[in-house]
Amino acid sequence: MKFTTNFWIKISILNLILVASLGVLMRYKIGFEFPYFSQKNIQHAHSHFAFSGWIAHSLYILIIYYIIHRVEHNYSKFYQKSVLLNLIFSYGMIISFFVSGYSFISIVLATLVIFNSWFLSYFIFKDLNKISPYQPSIIWFKAALWFNNVSAIGPFYLAYVISSRNFNEQWYLASVYYYLHFQYNGFFTFACIGFMINKLTKFLPDYQYNKRLFTLFLATCIPAYFLSVLWAKLPMWLYIIVVIAAIIQVVAWFMFVKDIRKALKGENLLPRFAKFMFLYVGLAFTIKLLLQLGSTIPEVSHLAFGFRPVVIAYLHLVLLAVISVYLLAYFYANELVLQNNKTRIALSVFLVGVFLNELVLGVQGVASFAYFPISHVNEALFVVALMLLFGAVLILISQRKKNQLELSK
Repeated sequence: MKFTTNFWIKISILNLILVASLGVLMRYKIGFEFPYFSQKNIQHAHSHFAFSGWIAHSLYILIIYYIIHRVEHNYSKFYQKSVLLNLIFSYGMIISFFVSGYSFISIVLATLVIFNSWFLSYFIFKDLNKISPYQPSIIWFKAALWFNNVSAIGPFYLAYVISSRNFNEQWYLASVYYYLHFQYNGFFTFACIGFMINKLTKFLPDYQYNKRLFTLFLATCIPAYFLSVLWAKLPMWLYIIVVIAAIIQVVAWFMFVKDIRKALKGENLLPRFAKFMFLYVGLAFTIKLLLQLGSTIPEVSHLAFGFRPVVIAYLHLVLLAVISVYLLAYFYANELVLQNNKTRIALSVFLVGVFLNELVLGVQGVASFAYFPISHVNEALFVVALMLLFGAVLILISQRKKNQLELSK
């Protein structure tokens, strides 16, 4: 059975539409006091599906695509089934979380998603080890999958805390942030950088990979988790390590950017619109790292974690402006979606929606520091959510008429 990459990419975009639809519903309930359905349940359905059905699904597809073009005898039959199972469990989570929140069925489905990811990682590792000659992206993919696997400790510990009825708010939050950190700073970030490094030599022939980049990001990923729990009164020695880790990540990122800028002075084969999208992502990731560094200042950390709009703005910065836009840019640059005017218009609408979402959330967050209410902010966020949904729908529609091209080996 052939692994049909283009089909699964279309499913990715469909899943993005589902994520955006749940976002619209949440924003409508907040802005217009819609009495039906539970806001908390919708939020759980939205977040769980965004992770497993949109981002994780897309990353799995791209890693598998990388493998099947380099390993002749691979586990493509297993990959097809595993990706399908991930989708079935993810769609089940949307329904179960939407209807009943954290119920027995929801927890079982979320657990099955984790178990399936472990099995998938095992076979991906076996195929990655077959690739010769060794390529620098492989170690990034392996690290990404390891972080994905260890992130499950958070939900499992959370389930233990809840079931034992020995609820502790600090341990609850620490478990949630543990999962989030090793998903978006581990799994998502390492996979995306791995894809970027793999294609940089294709689009920028003068690019020279710096092996220290991986070492620096890997060494700082675990201590960087404690940036999420600075409110827990860390001992001074650990706080110093956390600050150093945040500084090293900024330095490593600027090293990477410097190498890319140097390569851009030579031959550049990257499509112009894709270049713009990657610049968009790079700017967002730079802001993310600088905010992360700024959060090491205790006063800033207390402000950030004390106001919900700030936390939401930061999460959306990472998951929307960095990871989601990166995936769409990668699809476009590598012709996994059509490179035509309709696609560019659709992607532009989505990018504007992401920018406006961060702008409104950012203004709301800053205003919350002074307890200054902003009129009609919820209505504005609802309109922005509609724009994101409209952009995602346009992306899918733009792929309907012509056959997509397969990415060359």
